[in-house]
Amino acid sequence: MCKDCGCSIAGHDHSHDHHHHELSTNPQLNDKKTLSVIHKILDKNDVEAAHNREHFEEHGVMAFNLMSSPGSGKTTLLEHLGDYTNKKFCVIEGDLETSRDADRLKAKGISAVQIQTGSACHLDAFMVHGALHQQPLDNMDICFVENVGNLVCPASYDVGAHKNVVLVSVPEGEDKIEKYPVMFRKADVVLITKCDLLPYFDFDTEVAKSHVLKLNPNAKVICVSVKEKESMLEVAHWFENELATFNTTAEAV
Repeated sequence: MCKDCGCSIAGHDHSHDHHHHELSTNPQLNDKKTLSVIHKILDKNDVEAAHNREHFEEHGVMAFNLMSSPGSGKTTLLEHLGDYTNKKFCVIEGDLETSRDADRLKAKGISAVQIQTGSACHLDAFMVHGALHQQPLDNMDICFVENVGNLVCPASYDVGAHKNVVLVSVPEGEDKIEKYPVMFRKADVVLITKCDLLPYFDFDTEVAKSHVLKLNPNAKVICVSVKEKESMLEVAHWFENELATFNTTAEAV
């Protein structure tokens, strides 16, 4: 994880200090100068994130931040999503190195811009802002920000999206939800992916759902496999319903 980004503050919310009792084992968090730097970094990021949201809204585009550990199926989900919706979408893709995921999406006819973060374990609003100047939003309905694979750091950084989508795959195990609670507290929807593998792994979807709802009672939980049409349709419908609400709200303003 980053040493200077503030992502080590599990559950960090710089408007509410409500998890200090959980953080006492980290000596950095007892240092006022360290905390001050972290707050400044996050405050500047929040300003840029608000600017990104305005940019999306000026183009009538709804943005979704996709977060998960590496290999949970974010890119695969996006590769197949176009088969189940007529909504036009583009992708801002984040990885430490290579353009492989963006190349995969482009091969499917999806407009994608790659951000290579180098050593950074998450995308921030400034990185996304730079990518927005490379990603034409005209005639788009949705922009997906596919974050760097990491169940910790991306949860601390608002990138300017309107909704957060968190994926957890069957091979990872349902225990990851309670082990990495900050990510799931931030989620608007949790997608349990690779459900075609349920017969081969000790993964209880009902237990997973209960873990999510305990942390975040307002989160939607959807079990999905790209090999199962009905589950992909449910995911597509969720995005379409959120977009419809977004558009209705925009028209009312």
